[in-house]
Amino acid sequence: MQIGNTTSSINPYTQSGVAVYETESEDFKTKIKNGEISAKTLSQAYLIEFSQRSQEVSSTNIEVQNAAFDLNKVRDLLKAIDFGSIGYTGKPIIDMTPDEAKALVSEEGFFGVSQTSARLSDFVLSGGGDDLEKLRSGREGIIRGFNEAEQLWGGKLPDISYETLNKALAKIDEKITALGGNILDTNA
Repeated sequence: MQIGNTTSSINPYTQSGVAVYETESEDFKTKIKNGEISAKTLSQAYLIEFSQRSQEVSSTNIEVQNAAFDLNKVRDLLKAIDFGSIGYTGKPIIDMTPDEAKALVSEEGFFGVSQTSARLSDFVLSGGGDDLEKLRSGREGIIRGFNEAEQLWGGKLPDISYETLNKALAKIDEKITALGGNILDTNA
């Protein structure tokens, strides 16, 4: 799920002639069976796909988290978000009172720092497992998603977003460090 309308003539999620959307096609699966696509190319395609999905999850969660701070942007934003895809099943946000919306971004609210950072980091940690390359890729995806949210927002996000980002990255960095990885080389 992507928020906003970002158009580009270059697909950054294509590598070695394999686009992310191709990894699910029957033709792609046949090429793997016939040895036309190497294990390395396949691994790269899945890694890129995981990084892209991490970026989407990050961007979506950060955008929703910030909606309550600028009610002028809320209506357009709410129309573009599939809340079910991020696990929100509560009252439609468009129908909430300001107090109900503020409760969603409170410390323990669904879009508060704790729950939002947990969704972001848990997505990367569960998808990356003990694979340092996947964990780093997911971490980078979160940062790209955050940067995308800043661009869509039009500048600096509310402080809650930076708190959320830092908390999510700290949890991922802790796992990377525990596996013997160096978190300094994850910041490109």
